[in-house]
Amino acid sequence: MSKAKVGINGFGRIGRLVLRAAFLKNTVDIVAVNDPFIDLEYMVYMIKYDSTHGKFQGDVSVENGKLNVNGRLISVYCERDPLNIPWNKDGAEYVVESTGVFTTIDKAQAHIKNDRAKKVIISAPSADAPMFVVGVNEKTYDKSMSVVSNASCTTNCLAPLAKVINDNFEIVEGLMTTVHSFTATQKTVDGPSSKLWRDGRGAFQNIIPASTGAAKAVGKVIPALNGKLTGMAFRVPTANVSVVDLTCRLGKGATYDQIKAVIKAAANGPLKGILEY
Repeated sequence: MSKAKVGINGFGRIGRLVLRAAFLKNTVDIVAVNDPFIDLEYMVYMIKYDSTHGKFQGDVSVENGKLNVNGRLISVYCERDPLNIPWNKDGAEYVVESTGVFTTIDKAQAHIKNDRAKKVIISAPSADAPMFVVGVNEKTYDKSMSVVSNASCTTNCLAPLAKVINDNFEIVEGLMTTVHSFTATQKTVDGPSSKLWRDGRGAFQNIIPASTGAAKAVGKVIPALNGKLTGMAFRVPTANVSVVDLTCRLGKGATYDQIKAVIKAAANGPLKGILEY
């Protein structure tokens, strides 16, 4: 069976890690990358070296104006407008939209127009695209959907746990708190912020309260929890690994051991590889 051919739009943190994961797991073929702000030689450097996840365990070079990753040639484009990216030239059927800019159905569909790609997966929460979390609601996907969202990192962490608890004990209401590693949107040292003043404080020196849409997003992937969860976030001075804490009121009485038992059963059963105990 031939592997799906994938294009990546936006070669930032997520785009580069998608490429790394694709070569590590070898389940899809990355055939094209588009980023208007990174030239080809710099792409090679950024694939090779990652301060958080270490050096890429493979060979990366430039060959005939393309990326050569482990012997596979990948076309590179520098288009600002998704309408101008020739995905069909490389046979890319699926596009990972990881710029953080084209996150609505209307904007993301630009990749599909003029018979270029078939489907778009947005790497961030979307205001109107259907959102999916593997292990939670991916079975509700319909082939007619051409643009979908993979939700957020926090939603992918919270939703599987919330599903297990709700399926077994019924969540009446809940509060989630995410302790989140700093991201590229923050300041390395104190500086002016266009939004909240506290957002301008140095990421390496402060624990900064922030908003999160993860609780609302969980309500989209688990409709039974819509409106039942709220949440807050704290950006902390760590480069990697974040934590989600869920406190909830249950409709059915449960002991600590009972809660542990259902989570362990899910981790060893239907959510194996997604949830761990």
